[in-house]
Amino acid sequence: MRFALALEEGRLLKRYKRFLADIETVSGEQLTIHCPNTGSMLNCMSEGCRVWFSRSSDPKRKLPGTWEITETPQGRLACVNTARANALVEEALKAGVITELEGFSALKREVAYGLENSRADFRLDFADGPAFVEVKSVTLGFDGTSVAAFPDAVTQRGSKHLRELAALARAGVRAVQLYCVNLSGIEAVRTADEIDPAYSAVLREAVSAGVEVLAYGVELTHEEIRVSRRLDVRL
Repeated sequence: MRFALALEEGRLLKRYKRFLADIETVSGEQLTIHCPNTGSMLNCMSEGCRVWFSRSSDPKRKLPGTWEITETPQGRLACVNTARANALVEEALKAGVITELEGFSALKREVAYGLENSRADFRLDFADGPAFVEVKSVTLGFDGTSVAAFPDAVTQRGSKHLRELAALARAGVRAVQLYCVNLSGIEAVRTADEIDPAYSAVLREAVSAGVEVLAYGVELTHEEIRVSRRLDVRL
């Protein structure tokens, strides 16, 4: 996935109210841009860190740009626009990059399912039945390790999705939790037990029920992001 327009560079002044970020561009322009990330963005940012954003030319838009990439305190690049994850995974699925999910005949997005009124990110139709796939964007990294973690904040919604996947698996339907790791320099993913132990417990229960857990990393530059390789999952 190439960015439609060239990203512009700046430095972060502050993030606040979850969806707002004040930045200063390399030319000295100060802007308030949209932060498309509902998580804590733990270890993704620090005051003065480099950021890259897409600028909008839409006169009806309230904010002039969207925060896309940040340089983390560990010196990595992270795509903080969580809306990119599903598009990246869809691109990878259609290209056959995610080998465990090759061979489907149809792909549908945002498919209603489950007892808790959920929507699966993807339903893939295979000759022997469907597979339901939930995608989570991972950006939480740490100093001195190439292992990323999820989640970066307590996620009741994430636990709900795992319960729904587990119910499918128990019913004999293929169910997949896929972590899209939008962070450079990562070789494996683990659950962030220290942040949300309840999520970790539900994930382990889901695996026991038959849910498949996959993790794929990306190649990330200021011009392009693409899913490129499978990562280890450490439960």
